[in-house]
Amino acid sequence: MDHLLPRAVEEALGWDGPGQLGVQFAQGSLSDTELVRRLLTPARLLDVVMRRSLENPQFRCFKGGEELHPDAYLNPQVTLRGQTIPMANMRRLGSLLDEGATVILDQVNTFDPTMEVACRAMQWWAREHVQVNVYLTTNDAAGFDLHWDDHDVLIIQLDGEKEWEVRGTSRPVPMFRDAERNNTPSEDIVWTGTMKAGDVMHIPRGYWHKATRLGRGDGQSLHMTLGFAKRTGVSWLTWLADWSREKELFRYDIDRWGGSERQESQHRELAQKAAELVSTRGAAEFLALREQEAIASRHVPYLNILGPLEAVVCITEFPPHIGENSESVTVLGAGKKLTFAAKAAPALRLLLSGNPVRLDEAARAVGPEAEQVAKILTREGLCASLTPELSLGYTGLVTNAIS
Repeated sequence: MDHLLPRAVEEALGWDGPGQLGVQFAQGSLSDTELVRRLLTPARLLDVVMRRSLENPQFRCFKGGEELHPDAYLNPQVTLRGQTIPMANMRRLGSLLDEGATVILDQVNTFDPTMEVACRAMQWWAREHVQVNVYLTTNDAAGFDLHWDDHDVLIIQLDGEKEWEVRGTSRPVPMFRDAERNNTPSEDIVWTGTMKAGDVMHIPRGYWHKATRLGRGDGQSLHMTLGFAKRTGVSWLTWLADWSREKELFRYDIDRWGGSERQESQHRELAQKAAELVSTRGAAEFLALREQEAIASRHVPYLNILGPLEAVVCITEFPPHIGENSESVTVLGAGKKLTFAAKAAPALRLLLSGNPVRLDEAARAVGPEAEQVAKILTREGLCASLTPELSLGYTGLVTNAIS
C-alpha cells in the first residue's frame, strides 16, 4: 500500500523502516503538516462522537485528572420500541470541554474511514496489529499522570499543543500480565517538551510518560496514538501450546497417583516431545501464519442487487502472500487460500496492492480477467467494494493503483 503516513513517519523520525519500533525513544516532525489535518480534526472527532452509540470505557472523559462517571457525558436514548441506546450528550460534553477536560476515544479506526485506512497502512508497514486512540484536551486540563504502556506507540500531534515528559523503563519490556509488578516510575528523564501540530514521537513499551495542558490557558490539543501489539516469546510459546493438541501424548492427563517413577517417566516423555515441537515450529512460522490467518475487518458486502462492482480495494489486515509458478498463482490472506490460473497474476498483484483500483482501468491495464478476479476476491473477503465512504479514507493519502 502506497500510503503517505508510514513514509512521513519514517522521514520524521529518521528511520529506514519499522525495524526501529520498540528499540529506543525518538521524536521529530512531519515535513507536510497538512497531512495531519487530513487525518483528523477536533471538529471531525466530535462529529464522530455525536453520530455513534458509544459506551465507557471505549469513550471516556476526564476532568481535573479524574475520570468522570459516564452519566456526566452520556445520555441514554430510548427508541419507540423501548430500546436504550447510549449516546453522547453533546451539550454536557461541550460544557466540559469549554471548562477544560480530556475526552478519549479508543479504536477510532472502527468509526472513521480515514483512520481505518491509516491504521491498515501502518499494519502493512509494521506487520503488527495496530489500534488508533485519539485524545482531545482543552484549555488547561491535566492529562494522565506518569504511566507506561504494554505496547509500543507512535504519537502524532494533530492539532494544538501539549506538554510531555518521557522517562526510561524501570523494568525491561514489562507486560500487562507479568511475573512482577511495575509500579515505580523511572527517574531517568529521556525527553521533555511541547508537541505541536505535525510532531511525531515514538515511545517504546515500558517507557514512563505523561502529557498535560496545565498552565497553558485557552487552547486545545488533539493527538492520535498508534498502538502496536507486537508478538513476544510468550506469544510464541502460547501458540506452541495450541499446536501440542495435535500430539496424543499431550492430551493425556498428568499422572498424579502413579508414583514418583511414573511421574518422572511421563515428565521425560513430555519434555522430549515439547523440545521436538519447539524445534519444528519456529517463531518465523508463527509470525507468518498469524498474518495469513488474520480475518479482514468488517466491510459493506458486495451485492449484485446494489449495482455493478466498479472499484475495489484490498482490506486484509496484512499484505496477502502471492505465490506464483508456471501453472498457477496461490494467494494466502484473511484466513483463506485461493488458487488461480497463472494468467491471473498481473490482476492479483494490482488488486491486492492495497491501493484503490477502478475495474475499467484495471481491465485496460492487465486484461479483461481483472473484473472476474476482483469479484472472487471481494466474495472471499480479501477485497471490498470501494464505497464513497471508504473512498474518503484514501483521498489525498493513497494514490490509485494504476496511477
